[in-house]
Amino acid sequence: MTTHADGPVALSMADTGARFSLRIGVTPDDLAAAETAFGAPIFATIGARGREAGRESLCLGPDEWVLTAPEADRAPIATAFAGIGAAHPHSLVDISDREIAIDLEGEAVTALLAQGIAIDLDAFPSGHGTRTVYDGITVVLRRDAAHAFRLEAWRSFVPHVWHRLTEGNKELALGI
Repeated sequence: MTTHADGPVALSMADTGARFSLRIGVTPDDLAAAETAFGAPIFATIGARGREAGRESLCLGPDEWVLTAPEADRAPIATAFAGIGAAHPHSLVDISDREIAIDLEGEAVTALLAQGIAIDLDAFPSGHGTRTVYDGITVVLRRDAAHAFRLEAWRSFVPHVWHRLTEGNKELALGI
């Protein structure tokens, strides 16, 4: 794991484990079946996260979720969703290798992220997530605590994102 702390925010590459993109209807029956297959809550409210036993769902759109779980759970999750397909049509795509996550933690984390994100991070509640743009790159941003975020970007864009974050962190340390 790569870490960087040349500034007030600790940055580290995170293990993302198994990741899936889920598209399914939002009827109560469809969501209940998806929750059973996934083994953790799946909420229909955009930005809401459901967590249980190391698994997490994040609602990104009206019928779109990103699901994360430990790597060992990848095959069982895929098998469970295959089992509900006939009664609950859906699309479950394994995107485990598509994105890399960066954990950011420190009192200046919102100032660092604000250098590249045009959303009000002070109003962004802990326990929520969103798809947004960081310095022109589509990312998924999750807020885990007041001073802790996880930013996920497509693998090919991570060198740029990492560079911008580390340079911004140095600027914050210098008071720029």
